Amino acid sequence: MKRTHLPLNALRVFDAAARHLSFTRAADELAVTPAAVGQQIRALEDVLGVVLFRRTSKGLELTEEASAGLEALRSGFLNFEDAVQAMQAGQSSHVYTIATPRDFFDVWLAPRLAAFRKENPQVRFVIVDGEQTDFTEANLDLAVRWTEGPGDLEGVQLGAAERVTLGEGEWIGWPGDPAPGGDGDDAPPAIVVGGAGQAIAAAKAGLGRARVPALLAAAAMPEEAPLAGEPSRWSYWLVAPAPQWRQKKVRALVEALTVPNAA
Repeated sequence: MKRTHLPLNALRVFDAAARHLSFTRAADELAVTPAAVGQQIRALEDVLGVVLFRRTSKGLELTEEASAGLEALRSGFLNFEDAVQAMQAGQSSHVYTIATPRDFFDVWLAPRLAAFRKENPQVRFVIVDGEQTDFTEANLDLAVRWTEGPGDLEGVQLGAAERVTLGEGEWIGWPGDPAPGGDGDDAPPAIVVGGAGQAIAAAKAGLGRARVPALLAAAAMPEEAPLAGEPSRWSYWLVAPAPQWRQKKVRALVEALTVPNAA
């Protein structure tokens, strides 16, 4: 059934005027002029086809038609307030759903989420494996992606856009290396793995050499001396659609993950 268009602003003005039985006091409440209140009331009367107020020697009075609808109108406004609070509850929720590559979660993200939860013990995390998980289908708050930039999403880069080379010998291929055969090298890689974490493990085991994110390598091998990095078009990005990005709870977590000592 097609819904009737509701002149909500005019109804809000009517509610204020009915409570005060004064256009002037209603105007003060709504931070508008008494003339603006009068215009809204006249427009509402035109839409409804009824008279809402009568002027008497004692001031304004509600007509029978206005009184008949006032209780239902005020109940409706209370329902609106409940609806707004319900929608805002999602922003104040303490549950975060985050999509992230498994290897990145293991060595970089998990310790930082633990530190955040230590400071905010009420929070809960739901971790979804995968970089390309759909935000709507998975009801995500945030995602970590190894990519060239945030694209159509809002985002912040995690660490510098650098990669390092680990190991020796033939190249180890993985999906995030744009040139798995090596720069200018058309030979197939000696081994192909599923992600940067497996590429690091393969290089450490002596299966070849791999170009991997500097941020992940440093976190996976904290005991090793820092490796010289080279510029990379790709880096880890923390991303979300604009509505999620603006949420108070998301901003708090993003800030915690992007402080200087979190890199």
